[in-house]
Amino acid sequence: MHVESKIRTPLITGGKSLHDVSNDISRRVEDKPSVSWLIALGLSLIMLLVGGYAVYRTLWDGIGMWGLNKTIGWAWDITNFVWWVGIGHAGTLISAILLLFRQRWRMSINRAAEAMTIFAVICAAMFPLLHMGRLWVGFFWALPLPNTYGSLWVNFASPLLWDVFAISTYFSVSLVFWYIGLIPDFATIRDRAVKAGRTISASVYGALSFGWNGAAKTWSRYETVALVLAGLATPLVLSVHTIVSMDFATSVIPGWHTTIFPPYFVAGAIFSGFAMVLTLLIITRKVYNLEDYITIKHLELMNIVIIVTGSIVGIAYITELFIAWYSGVEYEQYAFYNRVTGPYWWAYFSMMACNVVSPQLFWFKKIRTNIAATFIISIVVNIGMWFERFVIIVTSLHRDYIPSSWGMFYPTMYDVGMYLFSFGFFFTAYLLFSKYFPVINMAEVKSILKPTGETKKN
Repeated sequence: MHVESKIRTPLITGGKSLHDVSNDISRRVEDKPSVSWLIALGLSLIMLLVGGYAVYRTLWDGIGMWGLNKTIGWAWDITNFVWWVGIGHAGTLISAILLLFRQRWRMSINRAAEAMTIFAVICAAMFPLLHMGRLWVGFFWALPLPNTYGSLWVNFASPLLWDVFAISTYFSVSLVFWYIGLIPDFATIRDRAVKAGRTISASVYGALSFGWNGAAKTWSRYETVALVLAGLATPLVLSVHTIVSMDFATSVIPGWHTTIFPPYFVAGAIFSGFAMVLTLLIITRKVYNLEDYITIKHLELMNIVIIVTGSIVGIAYITELFIAWYSGVEYEQYAFYNRVTGPYWWAYFSMMACNVVSPQLFWFKKIRTNIAATFIISIVVNIGMWFERFVIIVTSLHRDYIPSSWGMFYPTMYDVGMYLFSFGFFFTAYLLFSKYFPVINMAEVKSILKPTGETKKN
């Protein structure tokens, strides 16, 4: 019996040829900046400058400018730190894990996701560094301090120090992985610049491409290095946010002291990371006319990942409530009772609505394949994930064991300014990347085009 498999929906539409791929993507780098790009960059720079004033005041006057108090020593600073680290998870997941599993749909979206990872991790690192107060003095505390009894080392048993090693390792591997993938595309742009007589562009992209010659041996080494880096990056996806969760899980504060945090934080990180990738890609595909490369199929597959991770996060919320009830510890029970009915109830219900309810809409194919709905829900998810971190940190601290020490956190303009500064940096960096670097991996996309016999109809 003869059976033919059903033809899958092509990942790249429009009947593109190899030349079309090079031309469509390289042209975004070669053309002059558009008016819309300049306006977006201007708005990002304004956020960066306004937020820069908050950074200046924090460095000059100290973290007393924030809304922290004796009861709530962590608030927006660590909330933003955990939120940005989580956003950085999707890039490595798309690049490394999906590469190892040979998922071809990653090839149109991995470049933007990897760039997002780099910028998000830098944004995350800002907050603990600035929380050190006088940053230039703080750097000495990470080194062995001389004293009369010998060198005094930092506490390697502290999860805060584990963060330093985990995030710096994650950033280093992600940066190398991202740049290695760019080298063949830089060479393509270099060759186009040489052919067009653009001397400066040819020199710049020639230096960035490290003398790439496209030989078979070069490609073999490139693919080997990519697999090795993917193998190194894969455990980092699980370890980094696991270690971030241990900042809380290793404490004895009710609401934090729980073993569910590591898997729960990892799922939440992938959840928020994919949501941010969706937000950026929907804008990118529209602004740069890349609908044939970032298709509805790509968006639908990412929405399916959001359904899975969002459901895991929802189960984790319910499990937390059950564990608090089942433990019989009155302090643990009150911590969760206070989250639901206390003065921060609005943050808890915002978290539940955004993170548990909204992703379930993606079970419906019409919503899952609708660009406007996907864009709105992706933003809603990231709002919810920010509230999740706020709820975990602030509501667990503001009412401790002794009622006389209870307090409330009220953010100041400098808390808001710091958050605005991180957004300004993130979008400024992403806009510069999307203009001067190829936003889609040309070399990988060419490998999944339809056979050359199936050409575009005239």
